[in-house]
Amino acid sequence: MTFLAEGALFFKTWIKQPIHTGAIAPSGSTLSRLITSEIRADAGPVIELGPGTGAFTRSILARGVRESELVLVERSPDFARLLKQRYPQARLLEMDVSRIRLRCEDWDTIEAQAVISGLPLLNMGLRAQWGIVSACFKRLRPGGCFYQFTYTVHCPIHSQVLERLGLKAERVGGTVRNLPPASVYRISRC
Repeated sequence: MTFLAEGALFFKTWIKQPIHTGAIAPSGSTLSRLITSEIRADAGPVIELGPGTGAFTRSILARGVRESELVLVERSPDFARLLKQRYPQARLLEMDVSRIRLRCEDWDTIEAQAVISGLPLLNMGLRAQWGIVSACFKRLRPGGCFYQFTYTVHCPIHSQVLERLGLKAERVGGTVRNLPPASVYRISRC
């Protein structure tokens, strides 16, 4: 699939479900490299939330993580079909990530080095954010981090969620070479 075809699929999905998709175009390569910059090839599985067309997925693989160590959680059937074709060895969980703890037995077997999130967390309420972030931290190894990007200047995870879960957010960096410009935050245990 060409870059233009990916963009068209992304835009079509955004038109259908703008709140769940959160962006009108796939993330650019600069943002993809930034959000995956701390991923290590030898540190175990990586969970990716909302991989869409796979912009971050490609960067995770470029960091040396084996395809079989990817856990892709995608809600959109259109994106899930594309991901199945592109990454047949990855574990694809086609579901709403906010219900992951309730509906996925496979979830309890994961011990990940990191979570890379492409979710539009700013579009979600406190309860949904708390559920997603807490479920992910239960699947992270000690020292594991949750990486989230945002189009705003502040961490998109509400401060009440961070405080309640005993987490801290640090800005990793930002890029203007993305549509729109974006920042990346590392969420870790205090």
